[in-house]
Amino acid sequence: MHLTDYEKSLLNGDQGPAKARAMDLLQRYGEALGAERLVETANVAGAFNASTPSVAPIAAKGFDRVFSELNLDSDDTVDIPHMAVPTCQLITGIDNDNWELQGVDPELARMQRESEKFLGKRGVNLMATCTPYQVGNVPVLGEHCAWMESSAVIYCNSVLGARTNVEGKESTGAAALTGRIPYWGYHLPENRFGSHLIELDIEVDDMADWGVLGYFIGGEVEENIPVLNGISHQPNLVKLKHFGAAAASSGGVEMYHIPGVTPEARSVAEAFGPKRSLRTIRYGARERLATYERLQNATDRKVDFIMLGCPHASIEQMALIAHMLEGKRIHADVALWVHTPRAIRQIAERSGYCEIIEAAGGVVMSDTCPAISRRMPPGVRVIATDSAKQAHYLPAITKVQGWFGTVSDCINAAVTGQWQGVAG
Repeated sequence: MHLTDYEKSLLNGDQGPAKARAMDLLQRYGEALGAERLVETANVAGAFNASTPSVAPIAAKGFDRVFSELNLDSDDTVDIPHMAVPTCQLITGIDNDNWELQGVDPELARMQRESEKFLGKRGVNLMATCTPYQVGNVPVLGEHCAWMESSAVIYCNSVLGARTNVEGKESTGAAALTGRIPYWGYHLPENRFGSHLIELDIEVDDMADWGVLGYFIGGEVEENIPVLNGISHQPNLVKLKHFGAAAASSGGVEMYHIPGVTPEARSVAEAFGPKRSLRTIRYGARERLATYERLQNATDRKVDFIMLGCPHASIEQMALIAHMLEGKRIHADVALWVHTPRAIRQIAERSGYCEIIEAAGGVVMSDTCPAISRRMPPGVRVIATDSAKQAHYLPAITKVQGWFGTVSDCINAAVTGQWQGVAG
């Protein structure tokens, strides 16, 4: 793999051992991928925080050791300098305000706070969300990024038209210190054309509809690039967020095109470019019903836990949840957790939304979600969620039963203690 003179100087240690380790990692990584060179990036979103029990023994040796081992794949501990390019922390395992409710050990909560101080001093912005594009990290069309988190990556590639592959802790750590990432995959223009045509025979309306559609498409195209034809209205951020998260969960989709909506496809022809569709897939009422039913992983209609905000809720979603809960009270046997980025939580607090949710008996959490933390209220057996992604992962991860439906379905279940959702 070709390295520029500057990259060679990093590899040779001219800017310190940490950057030398980072460049060595990127060279090995790029060669394994078959990349011919590296590309400059000034936008990194990764996982750097020490907030899990498995990391605690490493953190006892210092946070330089944590970054060296987990983010640079280094057997030796090196002093970690300031990040070379803008870098943000994605979602973590602990809400610093609600850690006791999560059942987190006090020492682990303390360790996370200390880790955040360490990272902040080195230029890592503690956005602590799976949706950095909702709180200020909004790359522009064609910008090369190094992002983790499947639902963030698909939004970055598709809705924003920036360029990233699904990276890991090590490659994002190395990218943050060098401003480089291997030039391969979705960084290459020729790899961003569509592969499968999705013909819609029905209207795709609310957020739940978009989640179901995404879950269907992911299962059909797996890791390829779908092109959607037949969308009759302009979908907003929330709908595209849930669509992408679902498609990435069921099939590993990292990019899609909606002609006239996403920036790299003004038409179906432009979405495919020089390529032809490998397959045309139709989506109608039968497919929607079958997919909705596949998302139901429960038989018991008595629910214990309602989880909203995966991916993290937007301010519009917080307003909707508050509106639906105003003047109501959550059932005594049910817990409701709403997850949103900390920055949006502050807006929701000032707007009165958090007060309404909490007055109803709910909890507003930031920085984490149950799929990442694997923490829920004690004794939970049956959950309900408005997220196709969470309905896919949480039952498998935590061995609970799971219902999927609209926000209205979930709020109704929170108030009554019973799941009554039906297919739309």
